Order: sequence, then structure tokens, then C-alpha cells
Amino acid sequence: MLQVKERRWTLAEPEEALVAELAESCSISPLLAGLLVNRGICDAEGARRFLDPNLSDLHDPFLLLDMETAVQRLVSAVTKRETICIYGDYDADGLTSVAILAGFLLKLGADCFYHIPHRIEEGYGLSVDGIRSAADRGARVIVTADCGITSFGEADFCAGLGIDLIITDHHTPSSSVPNALAVINPLRMGDGFPCKVLAGVGVVFNLLVALRMRLREDGFFLAAPEPNLRECLDLVALGTIADIVPLVDENRILVSYGLRELSAGSRIGIRELKKVSGINDAVDCGAVGFRLAPRLNAAGRLDDASLGAELLLTRDERKAASLAGVLDASNGERQALEQEILRDAVRMVENDPVMADRSSIVLASDSWHAGVIGIVASRMVELYHRPTILISLREGNGKGSGRSIPGFHLHEALKACAGQLTGFGGHRHAAGLTIDESLLDEFADRFDAIAAGLISPEDLVPEIRIDAELAPGDATLDTVELLESLGPFGMGNPRPLFVMRGLKMLQASIVKERHVRMRLSSGGTVFEAMGFGLADRIPQADRIDIAFTMDCNQWNGKRSLRLTLKDLRPAG
Repeated sequence: MLQVKERRWTLAEPEEALVAELAESCSISPLLAGLLVNRGICDAEGARRFLDPNLSDLHDPFLLLDMETAVQRLVSAVTKRETICIYGDYDADGLTSVAILAGFLLKLGADCFYHIPHRIEEGYGLSVDGIRSAADRGARVIVTADCGITSFGEADFCAGLGIDLIITDHHTPSSSVPNALAVINPLRMGDGFPCKVLAGVGVVFNLLVALRMRLREDGFFLAAPEPNLRECLDLVALGTIADIVPLVDENRILVSYGLRELSAGSRIGIRELKKVSGINDAVDCGAVGFRLAPRLNAAGRLDDASLGAELLLTRDERKAASLAGVLDASNGERQALEQEILRDAVRMVENDPVMADRSSIVLASDSWHAGVIGIVASRMVELYHRPTILISLREGNGKGSGRSIPGFHLHEALKACAGQLTGFGGHRHAAGLTIDESLLDEFADRFDAIAAGLISPEDLVPEIRIDAELAPGDATLDTVELLESLGPFGMGNPRPLFVMRGLKMLQASIVKERHVRMRLSSGGTVFEAMGFGLADRIPQADRIDIAFTMDCNQWNGKRSLRLTLKDLRPAG
């Protein structure tokens, strides 16, 4: 199986009349109007909501099924001082969900604590041992955060102990849901909440909005200060970006406001996390995805995720600095493990002739750390553009993490392999599973047969979706400033991608063996460009076409245009 070299360029061709009408109705440039149409925004009101995200446009949280039941139970628990356990996931989405829920309840004076399972010792989600431990601490209510949608047996166990279980989750449910007091998940059949792509922390935030609303109606805040939910949007943004959900609809609003809170750094734990991450300027999605979130995730991947929750909740500056240092060190260890596993996985693919004819990658090893394989699966998808599942084996049992490619629904594929699995969960793009080692080969064959039946040869070639073709004179800082109104950029709303054709290659130099720095010219304009991971794709041609994004580079008080190459090929 060869690593991916070629890429398909697909140039968007929005309807000219639609672009012109939107440009005129909104008094915006045709370029901006075309970019909006490419994102499915074709009317003036939709454009207004997109270009000016506003908290007033958030949906009614009571549209979520079971929200009223959950809120009534929590109001009762808070007013009667019943003990509440928050049971979270160990990734950044789960940790931020736990932190905003615990922080809110503690401000109300509630009696609550949180439990985050150990990835290796307890595994993902609710467990009988975790529930029993919560019961021993006096919990009368358990609220899950970013987990629980497949916990059927655990829900029954809660009921047997007389514990009211409230599930908040965003992962794909099966045809039925656990027998809990309330199950809040926008993906439930019959759920009326308009935004179906919330992260776990987004679901929890809606619970807090609804709970505060009901407490306000009941007069609770006449005798107690009312929590300001805007202050927790830093963590909502962090968890939403980290979980790589589409930044559209409600997610776009939450992240837009949350990035401002992250940039302000008023939360002590975030301030210290930014320090060890080397973030001194405003926080954008890239800073969250590549600096903050990996460090927050690191402890949960290798050891105890509760350290991340402690960091987000502490008000002690010295403790925050210490915890941030621990997470930073864990992240370094995680990166080393990741590279080791990646080299091993690549070697396994390249040395196995059977892999050449596969439409998927399923690999397993007893030397792989279960907390890191999900990240490595993502890297394997980048290298080979195949749905990939990596499995960590331990005493005859396997824990796997999978990542997918566009057009292949990973959770549905695993559902079709349920006979070979002891458990699975997730969504279209990412999923986890457990498996008996004896069924590994059978599962790999079954999974690949499903992939081969659904994936065409064209699907196995990565597609680069280009928004528009730019003339050299349009690639300017003024255009960059115009593009910023489309941010924040991320999953579901990528930074606009352009093509320029026939540029003369003045200079190309290799940086750190993998990257290329270029000077290009066209129409009398010289461009500085950087292509990450493109060192082996430099065309042997005087003139080239480039697919690129652009932004503003600031250095020593000077601003300059920066092109980031996504692909390049001989001019054609």
C-alpha cells in the first residue's frame, strides 16, 4: 500500500446569479458572497447569522428531548442538597464538560463531585465499579458528560441502586437508548434540537442554560448570585474545537465567543496552560487544536485525566502552574509514544503485501499504548487515505480507536461488524471499540469487505476542495482581512482555499527534510509561500499551479502576506 501522493483538485462553481444576488442584498464583495454560497449560505439572513454570530441566536435548550425532566431533577437535587456525581469522559471534550458543569453546580452551592475514569484501568464511559464508588460517596444523582449513550447495563445498575441517571452525550445512539431518568442527545430519534453536531460540552452547556432559566423562574437567584454562563464559554470553545465537530450553526456562535474568553485568559488554569503552550497572542482554533487541547488530553491518554479537570477548576495560581507543568511534560511523552507507534504501524503496512489490495487498515499490537492510538490512526489516514483502526492488545483483549475518510461512516461500518466486537461507539468520523483478540482477523476481513463495497477508487484519492481561483493582484492583505469575517475556521468551516495558476518558481528550499519554502512570482508580484509536508511534491517545472490559503504574518511590528501551500503541481 503506497502512501498518498496525488490529490484531486475540485474547484467550486457557485451559481453566478445567486452570488450576485447575495452580494447585492448584503452589500458585500462578490468574492465573499461566493465563499458564503460555497458554505451553503444563500440568503441575506443566513449570511447575517454567519458573519455576525450572536448569543441571541442560540437555540432553545428545551427543544432537546428529556431536558425538562433533567432540569426538574437537578433543581430538586440542588435545593434539597442531594449529592450529585458528574461522570465524565477523559478527553478534552469530556474534561471541559465536567469542569463547566461542576463549576456551575458549585456556584449554586450544590453538593457535587466528579469522577473521570482511568483510561487503562476503567475504560471509556460508565462502569459498574465507577457507579458503585459514586454510590458509596452518597450520590443520589449521576450526570454523565460526553458519555453514556450506549451504557444500557450500567443504567439498569443505577436504577437498582436507586440512583437517578441523567445522560448527556453527543455520540451516535443505537435504535434505543438506556433506561435512564433522562437522556439528552441531539442525535436521538425524534429530537427537535436544530443543531445535530454539538460536542459533548455543547450539550452540557445547553443543560446549564436550561437549568439557570428554570432556577431564575423559581426565584432561586433572589437569595444567591446568578452564575454568568459567558464565563464558561472558554471551556465550551476548547472542548468543541478539540472534538473536531463542525463549526457551524450553534457551534460557530459558542466558539466565536469562547475564543474571546480564551484570549482574555481570565481562568487561572487556562492562563497557566497558555504559558506552557507558548501562547502569548490571541487564541484561535489552531492554538486550541495544536497547543491547548493536546496538553489537556495528555494526562488522560497516559495516566489520570482528573488532573486536567483540576487545572480547569482550581482557583489556586501555584497549583495551576504545577498542574500545567505536569500536563506539558505528559504531552512531550505522548508525542514520543505517538511517533514510535506511527513508525511501527507504517512498517507493518509497508511490509505486508496483503495490505496493497485493502480499502482499509486494521492493525494491532500488544506494545501500543491505548491512549495514543487514536492520534496515530489520524496520521495513518493522512498518509494512506484509508479508514484506519488501530488496536492495543492486553491479555487477550483489544481496545481500538478508528478514524475515517469523507464518505465512509465509521460508526455504521462498526455496527455491521457487531458480531466480531464486544463493544463500540462513536460517530461518522471517529470511533472506539473493544474486541476479543481471537476475532481480530475475522473483524479485519469483515471491516475491509464493508469498506471495499462502499468506497470507490476515486474515494481513495484525497480531494482538495478549492473555493475560488485568484488573480495575483487579488492575493493581498486587504483580501485576508475580508476573509477573517468568515472565521473562526475549523472542521466544517475551513479557511478558504484558493488556486493561482502559472506562477514562476524563483526559489525552493527544503526545511527539516519534510517541508518546502518557496518564492513565487506572477504578474510582477513576488509571493513567499510555505508548504508543510510537501517537500516530496516539488514539480520539476518552471511554472506551477498552487492550491493555498493565506493569512497575515506579523513580525517586529510589520505585516506581510503569507501563503500556506496545500498542494502544487506543474502548470497545466
